[in-house]
Amino acid sequence: MRKHWIDNLRWVTVLLVLFYHVIYFYNNKGVFGGIGGFGEYPAHPQYQDVVMYLLYPWFMPLLFLLAGVSARYALQTRSAKEWFRARTRKLLVPGTLGLFVFHWMVGYFNTAVAQRMGVFDGVPAVARYFILAFSGIGPLWFIQLLWLLCLVLLGVRALDKKDRFWNWCGKAGLVAIILLGVLFLLGEHTLVREPRAESADGLWNLYKPVFYLISFLLGYFVFSHDAVQEKLKDAWIPLLVCAGIAGVALVVTTFGQDNTSPQYMAAPLNCLYGWLACLALMGWFQAKFDRTGRFAGYMTRSSYGLYIVHYLVVAALGYMMKTYTQLPPWSMYLILTVAVFTLSPLLYEVLRRIPVVRWCVFGEKKAK
Repeated sequence: MRKHWIDNLRWVTVLLVLFYHVIYFYNNKGVFGGIGGFGEYPAHPQYQDVVMYLLYPWFMPLLFLLAGVSARYALQTRSAKEWFRARTRKLLVPGTLGLFVFHWMVGYFNTAVAQRMGVFDGVPAVARYFILAFSGIGPLWFIQLLWLLCLVLLGVRALDKKDRFWNWCGKAGLVAIILLGVLFLLGEHTLVREPRAESADGLWNLYKPVFYLISFLLGYFVFSHDAVQEKLKDAWIPLLVCAGIAGVALVVTTFGQDNTSPQYMAAPLNCLYGWLACLALMGWFQAKFDRTGRFAGYMTRSSYGLYIVHYLVVAALGYMMKTYTQLPPWSMYLILTVAVFTLSPLLYEVLRRIPVVRWCVFGEKKAK
């Protein structure tokens, strides 16, 4: 029986990712990426950036947790070979070929400032195309890393062929589940605190492979158990209250800091809030949103595609408005928010109907 709460939590989280990127694109807290804010902090506080502090600690770890749960369910009905072949088509193809078919356009706007400064003058067209393609990775880091974690999972499963460790994890009580947040904290401490500009430290901190591997494996070994899920469901109210208190405390005590810096992410309060939010949301959605309908069904089928295409809308329109118009900031946020939630579905619906593009960009053989 399909667990609709997992589908619903996944697509709701994806929609929050879309909104996060609208806020992130114009942030002035030093977060890398985007085009910058409308004045320097603290003279221009931009309180809308609170969205980043409230969402970033948990939404990507939660997606990896849910991916781990889904991997467990899929491997119960399919062979490891079949599952990994499907994962490769769905994740690795869009994360590689998709760069050259679609995401080079994202790269164009990501490098627009450098282009205006003449950085690419004299660069051959073919080389420039490759630069734009790799500059357009953006949110695709998620699917690239997820494919690697699926490969790691196959090796881990080989060490637990009789599911002894998986069965043992299913015995975890609520206290033990909450204490697993220590692994959340340890994962964040694998980041490079002082990344060197000339090294791959920045990429390591962006992809956070150890941290997200922990989330993915926790989903597979712990949260795929019905008994564990029931414990979260029964405790969703106190978990949500505790997560809310931790989130408010985090915002009040850290607003103005770069919330993506390794020092910030490894802070105990950030990890506590992120972990409690993941637990609370899983419990809440089981208790209240374990059902589906026409809209929920559409979003379940389409949220992956929306995630893939949405950043082109954010980067292109966000850049054009700030660079070439005198619109007030509030209107830019409003226009960009409306655009990302309307143009992204339209873009997805067009692209998924073009056979070769559909396969390269979404990893889909045929239109759903």
